[in-house]
Amino acid sequence: MPGRVMAASVVGLDCYPIQVEADIFQNSVLPAFDVVGLPDKTVQESRARVRSAIKNSGFLFPPKRVTVNLAPADLKKEGPAFDLAMALAILKAQESLQFDEQEKIFIGELSLEGELRHVNGIISVASMIKERGFKRLFLPECDLAEASLISNIEIYPVKSLTQLIMHLTGKNVIIPTNSRGLINLDENNVISKFDMAYIKGQEHAKRALEIAAAGSHNILMSGPPGSGKTLLARTLPTILPKMTVSEALEVTKIYSIAGLLKDNDSLVKIRPFRSPHHTASGVSLVGGGAFPKPGEISLAHRGVLFLDELPEFDRKILDNLRQPLEDNIIQISRAQQTLSFPAKFTLVASMNPCPCGYYMSNDRECSCTPIEVSRYQKRISGPLMDRIDLYIDVPKVKYENLVDEKLAEKSANVQTRVQKAREIQEKRFANMAITSNSEMGHSEMRNFCRIDSVSQELLRNAVNTLHLSARAYNRILKVSRTIADLEGSVNIESKHIAEALQYRPKEI
Repeated sequence: MPGRVMAASVVGLDCYPIQVEADIFQNSVLPAFDVVGLPDKTVQESRARVRSAIKNSGFLFPPKRVTVNLAPADLKKEGPAFDLAMALAILKAQESLQFDEQEKIFIGELSLEGELRHVNGIISVASMIKERGFKRLFLPECDLAEASLISNIEIYPVKSLTQLIMHLTGKNVIIPTNSRGLINLDENNVISKFDMAYIKGQEHAKRALEIAAAGSHNILMSGPPGSGKTLLARTLPTILPKMTVSEALEVTKIYSIAGLLKDNDSLVKIRPFRSPHHTASGVSLVGGGAFPKPGEISLAHRGVLFLDELPEFDRKILDNLRQPLEDNIIQISRAQQTLSFPAKFTLVASMNPCPCGYYMSNDRECSCTPIEVSRYQKRISGPLMDRIDLYIDVPKVKYENLVDEKLAEKSANVQTRVQKAREIQEKRFANMAITSNSEMGHSEMRNFCRIDSVSQELLRNAVNTLHLSARAYNRILKVSRTIADLEGSVNIESKHIAEALQYRPKEI
């Protein structure tokens, strides 16, 4: 009789139950070990790990032909998480072990000695167990904290295959943990070395970052080398509103699947800040691969994606951002499946105005020709520039500001204003699928971005004079709505429109 055990497979951000079946051919002449059911190379290598783990746990690996099937067979399987279930199925098939496998899920990578090691995507597995009605999850002991983030499931932390077998046979019972999903998002213990208080001058840029944080708007900073663009970008996470529990779970699930959760930290408590190098490939930026994994834009979900030296990125790779910036999601299509990863991030980009960095500078002569300047600036496509809400010039810091020992306004004070603006938006969009002003569609803008006749005339002149597109017009209204929220104003006034026009994307 075949031995059957339930495991789980993570595909994208979702998880599916997998039935692991093992059968032993008693009349076979030569021993063999086959794994079927669309396994990847990592799953195929499980044969060596499972064989040694069974032997070193005190059991005899059957010297026959062993076939392990991972059902459903049309779903691709990857990773070492099936090791534990495969070993148990084989032991059941040769009648060395008997237990009731109903309502149990077994997850874990085996060492050659039979010890259990960490696997990625545990929080997705725990979520699936809760949704599908399974009651018990057996997993590596080191993954207990991550699984406990999901409430109302029974978790059994396992150190080794031997310990699990003794539990299943009733010789040494493992005490389960009844998860309650208790999450503590205490960010007061998180100390950042990047604080706006230590940035000299650049008040105009700080104001733009405050608006970007309040409405989740995309921003581009342009200025000469050493003007503080990178430092300004790194302060943005310190003024963003605190993460909610649901946001923390979303980000943690992504980082768990990507294998980026830090040791002894099962929950991502602070907003991500991702800064890929300009040599990054398209797959690393947006995600993908034979078994699609989240890219940088998904790792920056609910946080900040910082692209330093924006024109140095390949133009085709940058254009991959156009759809995620609009839809807040990235769809990766392959021949056999299409996966979606969340990508709701704030884009912060920086660039020099020319290759040497001193075009239009007042204190240093630019060594670039007009053709070189134009070619450099046109490396960024117009459609991508049209998706940027705020465009600011970051000039060189004056000497008087550099020697001034007085601290500027702290990030904590700015965050308080940002938090209040976000709370206004949460109430405004309470019954909708959006959370910030930047996500408003046409219907929301008709309801919440109404302007008076003076503001309409101001916008009309701006559209005709600056040749703004329809998308740029909408983004000006969204930024104006955010400025009004920061001020606590119910209506958008002409002064809010005027300030938003100061931050409009410049024509490239």
